[in-house]
Amino acid sequence: MSQKSPIQAVAFDLDGIMFNTEHVFFLSGDALLQRRGKKMTPDILRGMMGRRAHEGFEHLSSFLDQPEDPLALWEESQEIFRSLLDQHLKPMKGLFELLDYLEELEIPKGVATSSPRPYLDSLLSRFDIIHRFPVSLTAEDVTHGKPHPEIYLTAAEKMGVTPDKMLVLEDSETGTRSGVAAGTYVVSIPHEFSNYGDFSSANFIADSLIDDHILSLLAEGRR
Repeated sequence: MSQKSPIQAVAFDLDGIMFNTEHVFFLSGDALLQRRGKKMTPDILRGMMGRRAHEGFEHLSSFLDQPEDPLALWEESQEIFRSLLDQHLKPMKGLFELLDYLEELEIPKGVATSSPRPYLDSLLSRFDIIHRFPVSLTAEDVTHGKPHPEIYLTAAEKMGVTPDKMLVLEDSETGTRSGVAAGTYVVSIPHEFSNYGDFSSANFIADSLIDDHILSLLAEGRR
């Protein structure tokens, strides 16, 4: 597929794109629900993915026999999540190769996540890559969460490009809709915990961060 406007910046989602946190989140969410006699299901997870914490846990709470405070549920989930990170956390396939390639091409990059700032910083610090993302946006930086386009419109503005010249990398239907609504070039990379979503609005569906389509798209206009 030809890209009329060569990509001039890249915005990464965080969970499920940079790290396998959706897998860890599934485990922690399931443990949280099992304490209440429930199990994590695709419907519950789908309604939570890509959204800010309070919105996601409002959705989870609606599946309980007795709804609970979303903030309290999130805090309990975070305790379980942190206890699982050392054992289960891994970078997604191709992350470091793609970062190296973007730096070789001198293409600006940033992170645009629905997660909170301390969470983003802790994950990036674990892998010593926080300095590789001069632009980062989190739940605290926007008024409207995904699928609203605000976060990706803001990311494009901060990286000094028009939205149509920014590549967005997303793993969820919610995030994909956000990037599409912002007018960006969206490549969706579904995984086992998000592949039941509707990605028909994406410009392309890739297998990994180093899919040939992504690499050729970035190189276009720089030959």
